[in-house]
Amino acid sequence: MIEQILAELNNPSDLFCDTLDNGYIQMELVYFPELCDQTQIKDGLIIPYSYCFHPEEFERLINTNPNFGLANQPEYWTQLLLNGTLLFKIEDTVFRFYVQRKFQDKPDTVQIEASLQGPQTALTEDLDLNISLIRMRYNVPSLSVEQHIIGDHSKTRISVLYDKNLINKEVLDLLNERINNVQIRTLRAAGQLLQALSGKRHRLFPIILQTERPDRIAIMLERGKVALLQDGSRFGLLLPVRLIDFLHAMDDDYESYWMSKFLLILRYFAMLLTITLPALYIAIVSYNPEVLRVQLTLSIAGSRVVVPYPSFIEVFIMLFMIEALNEASLRLPRYIGSTATTVGGLILGQAIQQAGLVSSIMIIVTSVVAISNFVIPNNGFGYSVRFIKYIFVIVSIFYGLLGVVVSFFALIVYWCNLRSFGQPYLAFYIPKLEAKAHHYRKGTK
Repeated sequence: MIEQILAELNNPSDLFCDTLDNGYIQMELVYFPELCDQTQIKDGLIIPYSYCFHPEEFERLINTNPNFGLANQPEYWTQLLLNGTLLFKIEDTVFRFYVQRKFQDKPDTVQIEASLQGPQTALTEDLDLNISLIRMRYNVPSLSVEQHIIGDHSKTRISVLYDKNLINKEVLDLLNERINNVQIRTLRAAGQLLQALSGKRHRLFPIILQTERPDRIAIMLERGKVALLQDGSRFGLLLPVRLIDFLHAMDDDYESYWMSKFLLILRYFAMLLTITLPALYIAIVSYNPEVLRVQLTLSIAGSRVVVPYPSFIEVFIMLFMIEALNEASLRLPRYIGSTATTVGGLILGQAIQQAGLVSSIMIIVTSVVAISNFVIPNNGFGYSVRFIKYIFVIVSIFYGLLGVVVSFFALIVYWCNLRSFGQPYLAFYIPKLEAKAHHYRKGTK
């Protein structure tokens, strides 16, 4: 056994191989120390082997531990070793001992989807721990967990969670079909799985929601959604989703009814400003100044007297600065990132306005756009909104206010036509699903 494994793995230096003898039976031992838990090996195998003075007694010990099992297929030996399994051979029989090393034994805290009043527990990179976090919050007998293996090289474990009493069978069948068609060599992050399952690569908006919060996953499972958890990633995927799901924050469930609705309307208004405000500035300044009051029109014209460029040039200058500051805040070290970008934004904004490259009104527009984009709680959806505003800007350069109105109408049509695993993207209420979930919750009380 040892010679075959060494030949297949090209004789790696970190592979532990040895032959043990307790005076009664010999045992060949093979495993990767970096991938296996040494404590479990010592307590579960080495110590019992040292004190077992009869082969039948040791065999009875193996049969009573679920982590032990037969490994009678030599073609899978190397893969078992790479997954954190110990192989040992007694006489002519090869056994496996699952002792994968766990790098995390407690949940993480939220870092991206922060909540003021809700739980502060986040998912981890340990799949088994993540499933326990979900079951702790959605502990019902109807919760189903299905396992899949994705990645030709990584062999990454994927768990699909859903409530079998609430799930839409068509969504589940479509998801299983796409999972079976995924072709990835090495699956490293949930973002790769999101792209592989989304179907078309050139969608403007995401159709799968990515989250780090187990309480959000539990709420979505109660609404008949499907959750995907990946080993080695602290983010879970939720589907099918609607536009309203991306604008929903967990604090909405922990605040009063009217406050949560007010915050939701605020996010819709912020999204509208992010998409249309730069384009409206170009359209009004260059084509349609008559839509504003005379005093405001004269104020904007007065602030642009010293600006030597057309309005769309100053829009692109300021939007480029905002995008560069956003990227800098992500790439710089955490301790200096916020300070550097804040100081840089203030200094650059004041200097560029005093130099006459942009107007003071444009500084206000840029600030409103930047703040409004940060109001969107989902990062992936926020990226899509940031991108779509450039399409509106380009259209407004050539067609003015009419182009902005037509583009917004086209965006609504696009959302109406978009589907998330067969479900409408812009639906605010799905009667069948909501009625089914309400009936099930009423029956479990």
